[in-house]
Amino acid sequence: MEYNEKTVRSEKIFDGHVIKLRVDTVVLPNGKEATRELIEHPGGVAVLPVDSNNMVYLVRQYRKPVEKSLLEAPAGKLTPGEDHYVCGVRELKEETGFEAGEITYLGYAIPAPGYTNEIIHLYLARDLRAGEQTPDEDEFVDVEKYSFDDVVRMCINGEISDAKTVIAVMRAKDVI
Repeated sequence: MEYNEKTVRSEKIFDGHVIKLRVDTVVLPNGKEATRELIEHPGGVAVLPVDSNNMVYLVRQYRKPVEKSLLEAPAGKLTPGEDHYVCGVRELKEETGFEAGEITYLGYAIPAPGYTNEIIHLYLARDLRAGEQTPDEDEFVDVEKYSFDDVVRMCINGEISDAKTVIAVMRAKDVI
């Protein structure tokens, strides 16, 4: 059985640079009404760079919402109408300096469907060529290198807790 909700009212609360917030009133499958607080997000891309020696390059950056630094795959937000492949190539270069000769699509993930429509596209980057980082002016990232096996272990034991990174690593296991 499919349990759809029908939107009967929608109120925009906030229209920011990164997100929009709205409150929807919906009719549930049982006929009752409920309120849904929703974050609209343009989506993003994460790229897992792995060199010929199966070394993975991750970025460590401070994340204000959780008040700590996280180890993550290089990633970024899509601009409206932007192709996710193009965004991934750009973010890989900006955050790590790498360009990749081979980029494999690993599918997408929906990180928090309970309150946002954000979709993150995932890529594996191989045949890496080093270059200079060009992070955005409000981006402060350090690149760290780990063996692929260590990164898998770190995902499993919680040392890497960023969802997009964990998903990308687990999907890359079948390709590497």
